[in-house]
Amino acid sequence: MKHQINKKKLNLKGSHKTALMRNQTIHLITYGHLISTKVRVKEVQRFAEKLVTIAREGNNFNARRRALSLLPYKEEALIKLFKDIAPKYVQRPGGYTRVIPMGKRASDTATIAKLEWV
Repeated sequence: MKHQINKKKLNLKGSHKTALMRNQTIHLITYGHLISTKVRVKEVQRFAEKLVTIAREGNNFNARRRALSLLPYKEEALIKLFKDIAPKYVQRPGGYTRVIPMGKRASDTATIAKLEWV
């Protein structure tokens, strides 16, 4: 039975999926948008919104440490998250990103979507 399983496997092992989520979230933070398949975009959306919720608390030690444990690769991305992105969403209760469908990919007809900040 598949009760209470909320995440997609994406046909990847756990460590590979974690690395993929972290790298794509870094791309979203750095460039402001991400274009990928719809399923991947939805998973990155969940991951990124958790990070913004942590960063909304402010630039204190505990929030910084929690965000660093989720996103350990790039310090620059964390700095941008805490200084530029999170302060915009302090009054917002959730829903910091939007998914825009972009049609089908020509090579394998996968559904493509764009993830961007609201």
